[in-house]
Amino acid sequence: MNRLTRADLDALPNYVPGRSVADLTRELGIAEAVKLASNEVPYGPLPGVVEAVTEAVRTVHRYPDMGVVELRDRIGAWLGVDPSRVVTGCGSVALAEILVKATCLPGDEIVYSWRSFEAYPIIAAGAGATSIRVPNTAAHGHDLAAIAEAVTDQTRLIFVCNPNNPTGTFLRKDELDRFLADVPSDVLVVLDEAYREFVTDPAVPDGLATYGDRPNVVVLRTMSKAWGLAGLRMGYLVAQPEVAAAVRKVVTPFSTSLVAQAAALAALDAEDEVRRRCALVVTERARVTEALRKISLDVPDSQANFVWLPLGDRTAGFAAACENRGVIVRGFHPEGVRVTIGTPEENDQFLAAAEAALG
Repeated sequence: MNRLTRADLDALPNYVPGRSVADLTRELGIAEAVKLASNEVPYGPLPGVVEAVTEAVRTVHRYPDMGVVELRDRIGAWLGVDPSRVVTGCGSVALAEILVKATCLPGDEIVYSWRSFEAYPIIAAGAGATSIRVPNTAAHGHDLAAIAEAVTDQTRLIFVCNPNNPTGTFLRKDELDRFLADVPSDVLVVLDEAYREFVTDPAVPDGLATYGDRPNVVVLRTMSKAWGLAGLRMGYLVAQPEVAAAVRKVVTPFSTSLVAQAAALAALDAEDEVRRRCALVVTERARVTEALRKISLDVPDSQANFVWLPLGDRTAGFAAACENRGVIVRGFHPEGVRVTIGTPEENDQFLAAAEAALG
């Protein structure tokens, strides 16, 4: 039988987006469902973003600046790095894909913790690379010693998600120091810090400030979460100039859209508001975690804008029970459920659904 696509992709799971609020609302016949499945921040666009997007739309018949010069200069100045080290893209997941494209040939190995970000195996398979999955610890976090031991002569790249998605667990500086000392200098370590803005534990290092001078470290971040640009897809990475230049060679031309560039520039003017909103999320994160523990759930501490419920075989049933009460959560069967921190009212609705599902 002739095939028009790669046979190995048949075994690859699809990336699963959060379920549609409109679909569940229609199914249940309710006014509106609550979506706590996609790690979005619930407070709307940042001040100035709508105006910047509206103005940018007037010129969408023109190509954007392919070099993203103004935004790269702005990000570089904000982070205190040379703009030559900054690469932007269509969200951090697209940049992770481009990093693999820039480092791996078919048969090369990519190592990552599992469970971690669900796009990693998809990205690896797309490049024909071999995924090496290292099981999470009993505490639902990265086993860095085991990850270092999994490195072979074929390893080209390691993803380290800190805080980890979907478990919210985190790595401290002493752990990362030991790990990076053990990793060969010719293996690229990608510190995926999509949730960095929600970190409050001072022992969790800022990957760029702490390890950004290392030739084999890339720091990956997004503006989809704390910065409220999920619908426009804006991410960036910071690497040494040689690595960044190689990545730019294979990045999709014009992939940072004109509108996304304008929105990101406007969002960067609202950093104080971002910090205020993150503080609200952190306060609610603590409240939700405490409430879940009171109903006998072993919820690990989270440094992200979500919490992890390690429900095992109860995962699918719990997610369905929440949906029946109008709350969309993200199930990762058969391991657990990830729940985004929403507004206090949304979180109250979820906690009521959780108590009903488990009571």
